[in-house]
Amino acid sequence: MDVILYFLICIVATTVGAISGIGGGVIIKPVFDAFSGLSVSTISFLSGCTVLAMSVVSMLRSRSGSVKVEPRRGTLLAVGGAVGGIVGKWLFEIIRGLAASDGLVGTVQSVLMILLTVGVLVYVLNKKRIHTLDVQNGAACAFIGLALGVMSAFLGIGGGPINLAVLYYFFSMDTKTAALNSLYIILFSQITSLASTLLGGSIPPFTWPALVSMVIGGVLGGFVGRAFSKRMSSHAVDVLFQILLIVITGISCYNLYSYAAML
Repeated sequence: MDVILYFLICIVATTVGAISGIGGGVIIKPVFDAFSGLSVSTISFLSGCTVLAMSVVSMLRSRSGSVKVEPRRGTLLAVGGAVGGIVGKWLFEIIRGLAASDGLVGTVQSVLMILLTVGVLVYVLNKKRIHTLDVQNGAACAFIGLALGVMSAFLGIGGGPINLAVLYYFFSMDTKTAALNSLYIILFSQITSLASTLLGGSIPPFTWPALVSMVIGGVLGGFVGRAFSKRMSSHAVDVLFQILLIVITGISCYNLYSYAAML
């Protein structure tokens, strides 16, 4: 029964993640925190694998679409995200090692998640009144990608809403272009984060049925999400994104309460 539930959560999360560009981990992580009973490190690992599968499928399917990744800036962001994925994973392992319990790690992640999602929601609701930038400098692009990779890997969310807000503000991208470039960054950061985990021998305990069911959900979510994205307007994607931010904030608040009670 758990395996079926994991699959359903992941296919829904990665479908909306592929449409909006948030990746899906930002939904999977807090939902699993709330009910699965798995450790923080196991949830982060399983979520990362699922989002990686979704992002691979989404990028392959995007080749036939009209919206494309920006070759220069998108790649610089992705390379920065790849390095950031390693750094973020390293920071997570340090804090997990220093923490007395999963409760402390979960509390820190939940607080950061709430701050990020609320901040992004405020920005998105007011973005029409905010003057955006058009960063072209290569070093700046790589550094921004690095920061995004660190946050996504540390939180175990595979990207999340912060990617979109950053792409809107610093690069003046429209909704669908930002969503695709976000998935491109997520792809690179998750590859390096997973490679770091495997090479470092820090794989947390997990069950293969759980991993396989979640990855299959991620693959299917990538297919379904890209199919829906082609048919949805930018306004519809914006509305979906705003709804997701509210839902994620609510779940993260519940998780903060639960983890804080463990301290």
